[in-house]
Amino acid sequence: QVQLVESGGGSVQAGGSLRLSCAASGRTRSTYPVGWFRQPPGREREFVAGISGSWSGHDTYYTDSVKGRFTISRDNAKNTVYLPMNRLKPEDTAVYYCAVRRADRVTTSPDEYDYWGQGTQVTVSS
Repeated sequence: QVQLVESGGGSVQAGGSLRLSCAASGRTRSTYPVGWFRQPPGREREFVAGISGSWSGHDTYYTDSVKGRFTISRDNAKNTVYLPMNRLKPEDTAVYYCAVRRADRVTTSPDEYDYWGQGTQVTVSS
């Protein structure tokens, strides 16, 4: 089992910044890819960013709407993945989740991830 705990959410005005963290414990591995997803009110969960494991060179992936504003990174020594979010927009408002996949590659489908955190709320006001 892998346990994930997100933190760093909050309320900010448009143009502001937040940094989300995802701390993993249990049977985590540096080779597992990690994804960040979000679920806006009344909508389905969607892929935001992902980072591959150590065997894949920590490649990063982003949905188009966050490219240039969000940056995913991981510190394997701390078993933590980060998501600094800059120039936030009201449409970024959602519950943000991190997830771990027991496989080699990052994918964008939430159904292909095995472990999930409880989520952290991000609210961006205009």
